[in-house]
Amino acid sequence: MPLKITTEMIKELRDSTGISVMQCKHALEEAEGDTKKALAILKKTSADIALKKINREVKDGAVIIKTGDLPPTSVGETETSKKAVIVSLHCETDFVSRNDDFTNLLSKLADMALQDGAEKMKSNAKNIIDPIIQKTGENIQLGEVYEISGDILGSYVHNNKIAVIVSLSGGSIELARDMAMHIAAMKPEYITEEEITPDTIKTMTEVFQKEIANIDKPVEIKKKMLDGKLLAYFKEKTLLNQAFIKNGDESIRGLLEKSKAKIKEVKRYSI
Repeated sequence: MPLKITTEMIKELRDSTGISVMQCKHALEEAEGDTKKALAILKKTSADIALKKINREVKDGAVIIKTGDLPPTSVGETETSKKAVIVSLHCETDFVSRNDDFTNLLSKLADMALQDGAEKMKSNAKNIIDPIIQKTGENIQLGEVYEISGDILGSYVHNNKIAVIVSLSGGSIELARDMAMHIAAMKPEYITEEEITPDTIKTMTEVFQKEIANIDKPVEIKKKMLDGKLLAYFKEKTLLNQAFIKNGDESIRGLLEKSKAKIKEVKRYSI
């Protein structure tokens, strides 16, 4: 004989899943009062709803950084080594990106990535995301996930939309944080000039040649104008050549040299 559906049963299922009261009630009724079956029904319903929404565009979302200590037993790591992760989660609207269910989901996924690694988190993410799709009514998709480890890590998140992690050799955590803040604001495409490819130089040369083609100047002057445009463009795009955002009189290269520090790795992601 099926169990009588009580408000306590509905509340218990609601508290454990976060799904609406009526959905919990319907699931319990379908499961004839069996809570385990009701959970399975809700899980299947969440997956079905998520599947129906999968092609809807996710043009908003949020990004988070979590940092923790690495065990010194890890290969190549020291007692001071840390690990940081960037996890991004996409949704359809800014309204949902600020919703508590969404932000709690993002935080939980980041904790999992930090503790268990990005790949393991990714393999379990769908089962955790689907119930929140059911609650919010929007398509939600896991975005990029990055991991960085090192002795000196600095991070910066701007408005939950831009996240940067910087790993330094030498220097300090404060310097690494300043680098992360600078990179978030200035969006360099390269760290050093050596990263600029010949194809990129060729493309930009063609772009600037078109800009000055109709200027009535001697060839030598136009050559200097072209060189100046290329120099200014790549200086703006290369981190070490940029003026430090907190002190325009100092370059990033000079700041790092003064601090006896080098950039080992950078991860930047924006929604």
